[in-house]
Amino acid sequence: MKRKKLLSLFIFPALVMGFAPAQAQEEVAPKTCAIEDRMCVIGLLESSAQSIENTAWRDQTYRELAKTLAFEKETERAIALIDKIENPDTKAMTIRGIGMAVADNDVGQAQYRAVFQKLHESAKTIEHPPSFAIALTYIAMAQAFAGDNEGAWETAASMENDALRHKAYGETAEIQAEQGNFEAAMTSIFKIGSVSFRNKAYGITAKILADSGLLDEAFKAAMNITNSYKRSQALQYVLDKQKPREVVKR
Repeated sequence: MKRKKLLSLFIFPALVMGFAPAQAQEEVAPKTCAIEDRMCVIGLLESSAQSIENTAWRDQTYRELAKTLAFEKETERAIALIDKIENPDTKAMTIRGIGMAVADNDVGQAQYRAVFQKLHESAKTIEHPPSFAIALTYIAMAQAFAGDNEGAWETAASMENDALRHKAYGETAEIQAEQGNFEAAMTSIFKIGSVSFRNKAYGITAKILADSGLLDEAFKAAMNITNSYKRSQALQYVLDKQKPREVVKR
């Protein structure tokens, strides 16, 4: 009996002073809302993200939240989250996600340009050069996806690193080919200053066009390849798309 009283003397003061057991110290569940109210749920998600201590996890959460906000046409809120992300690569991926989401929203060229300008400004805050270049590549791709080809070419041209600039033009060409815009894709590839990069871009573009059933355009892209072996591979791919080789089993 004395032992029970003694234990209570230790436990009760601890509770009064705020030293509650581990279970009592767990986080209090946030105020909830109806799942149909997406903006309310997004608000809860943003509040939860602020409490994440692990930097990588918090960055990833902000990245996905930014993309969700962009799809909801809450572009200003989405872009504001970029500054809260610490990892430069995650920042670049967030810029990509926002750009592609906005491009898919069909908001008109004027608004596209305004958003891409803001994404450019956010990209400039990335101090890690490779990540900054990757962010610009993603912006160019999103611009091409939105049909702003002039803007995409301008973004790619602003990149100082030759290899990354070539890659940006190539990625832009792929987006344009996927959209069936053969002329724009060829223009993007023509802007590539390296023969090897250009040949690679022609080959990839030829495959994309062939997969879309644009065989004549795919053939023309393949014939621009100056490397005989790579040109042969591209031509073979187009032929196989035109008439698949099927072995009849007997």
